[in-house]
Amino acid sequence: MARLIPLLCLFISTLSVAANGQEIVAHRGASFDAPENTLSAFRLAWQQKADVIEGDFYLTKDEKIVCIHDKTTKRVAPKQTERSVAGSTLAELRTLNVGSWKHPRFANEKIPLLEEVLATVPKGKRIFVEIKCGPEIIPHLKRQLAASSLTPQQIVIICFQKDVVTRSRREMPEYKASWLTSYKQSSDKRGWKPTRNEVLQALKTTAATGLGTNGNLNVIDQDFVDAVREVGREFHVWTVNDPDSARKFQTLKVDSITTDRPAYIRDALRLKTSAN
Repeated sequence: MARLIPLLCLFISTLSVAANGQEIVAHRGASFDAPENTLSAFRLAWQQKADVIEGDFYLTKDEKIVCIHDKTTKRVAPKQTERSVAGSTLAELRTLNVGSWKHPRFANEKIPLLEEVLATVPKGKRIFVEIKCGPEIIPHLKRQLAASSLTPQQIVIICFQKDVVTRSRREMPEYKASWLTSYKQSSDKRGWKPTRNEVLQALKTTAATGLGTNGNLNVIDQDFVDAVREVGREFHVWTVNDPDSARKFQTLKVDSITTDRPAYIRDALRLKTSAN
């Protein structure tokens, strides 16, 4: 009987994962609780049992890849010297504190390098690397990803820019790459742009392996998910912090749900599954 207990626990764990079905992606780390795109946020995401972390990356003036969402440091380093990420060196950017805006206990947080973020990813977990600048980052990204200890299966490149996705797939075919999009309502209020056909065309022309779409339930329905599946692409949604919306996407069987609150959303989906 003692020998059967570990096997039973493994079986139950497997059933739970299969039931939930979706990977939980920590948006800029566990960014509800820790300052976004910092090592604290990424480490906390793993503690909160995220399957994947997502981070934003720019190329600096001295060709270092750093993790930050905006073009400048103004929002994450308030009341400090504002710096353009692309126009600054790593040393200049590292003079800034990018954590205390969230809470004083994060005052020692600095903008991390890509290699530092990659080093947090445990075995069996993954990272979504969002490119926020242009294709100039790709040669540097290719070298750094290859030099990391992660396997190609642990890394997914994501980007809104079609040319970046296209070049990533052409020059780094070993990695999956998702094209990202959000939606704007048409002027006559009768539809949304891009249209479903435009999304499908973008996936084909970029050779993207997946779609990363904002979680707009006015646009996303079962037909949309099925259409993306029919052209052989994955379907990922972001950024979902509302449990009811997350449950809807679970019902649609999307591949992943990106959230600022990985533990909270995972628990919400698990409770829903248990209730069923």
